[in-house]
Amino acid sequence: MRLAPLVLALALFAPALPALASNDKATPAATSPIRVDARWQALPTEAYRGKQDDIVFVDAENGLYANGLGRIFRTSDGGRHWEKVHDTPGTYFRALGMIDKQNGFAGNIGTDYFPGVTDTRPLYRTSDGGRTWTSIDDPVVLAMRGVCAIDIVHEPFINAGELGHRAVVHVGGRVGGPAHLLRSLDGGATWSMIDLSAQAGMIVDVKFFDAQRGLVFAATDAAIEKANALILSTEDGGATWTPVYRSMRGFEITWKVAFPTPEVGYATIQSYDPDPATSQRYVAKTTDGGRTWTEVSLVDDAGVRAFGVGFLDAEHGWVGTNKGGFETRDGGATWTPVDLGRVVNKIRVLHTPDGPLAYAVGADVYRFGPPLADLPAPPAPNPAPVTKP
Repeated sequence: MRLAPLVLALALFAPALPALASNDKATPAATSPIRVDARWQALPTEAYRGKQDDIVFVDAENGLYANGLGRIFRTSDGGRHWEKVHDTPGTYFRALGMIDKQNGFAGNIGTDYFPGVTDTRPLYRTSDGGRTWTSIDDPVVLAMRGVCAIDIVHEPFINAGELGHRAVVHVGGRVGGPAHLLRSLDGGATWSMIDLSAQAGMIVDVKFFDAQRGLVFAATDAAIEKANALILSTEDGGATWTPVYRSMRGFEITWKVAFPTPEVGYATIQSYDPDPATSQRYVAKTTDGGRTWTEVSLVDDAGVRAFGVGFLDAEHGWVGTNKGGFETRDGGATWTPVDLGRVVNKIRVLHTPDGPLAYAVGADVYRFGPPLADLPAPPAPNPAPVTKP
């Protein structure tokens, strides 16, 4: 679905919005090229055993990351130092999303999936830049079993004859099911629920281009041994959905998505096939805004399980796996190993006037960009087992 002339006109006059760190925002035209000294660098975070799941930066200095111990950490100096701002044992924070520098959300995977998770509240909110968090007690939100993904897109609209912009928020979940999607057209003030249980067994990531056109990254069944990787598309704000990709192999689910441009996107496909002969691993790619998808080879290794994905532009990007990172500079045609941290689950890209930055979170937290000077030493690595996706 193409933008209507009115929306295009509004976009020309919409208020400027902050360039949030994201794996799904188009590269701004004013972005400077990649610095020649840019590289991945480990940040000094609290040691963690396993895979941490999300990170977001609202600008080059202010960021957050969260993990399965119910902890959220905040930095205000670009990742040189981190403060633990939230700690709720029994909560498993799986997803983060920021509307702006002050307002955002953290999603909890919920109970009956990971052992030790006792918190049934699916969604938390901050209004002070991540310093404090409170659960959202809206009955529609509380009906959500758990959260794996948060997507936020800003769009212009006319309200009572006045031009403004609104934050459209979608919250998807969860791995293992059920396939539910929360939707807010007013930045989280009010919510509705879209039940996709008839179309999918789980939702693990979400990407909307505007309030009407979007994608969910899913699987056909809640049981991985019965699942095919699945991508569904909507053109009418979630009223109807169309399958646009389904893997032909069993034991597969989609995981994370990156859209470096409005047309080009990449999604990781996880394989849990116990047959060692099924060794080829793939990434799904679109060049038409998610309307059609093809598979590109990642690596021929039955031991690899793909997690996070992020791209600086249509050609240059990374995938995190349980065997380390992979980098491509030719749109996925070829991949080479790269050290960007272990079991990286999320890669976010932030475009700044001084060039792009990227952040990767897994067992470790890494930053891609010009090296930070006088950086405290990162923690000694803990084991990083991943027993469930």
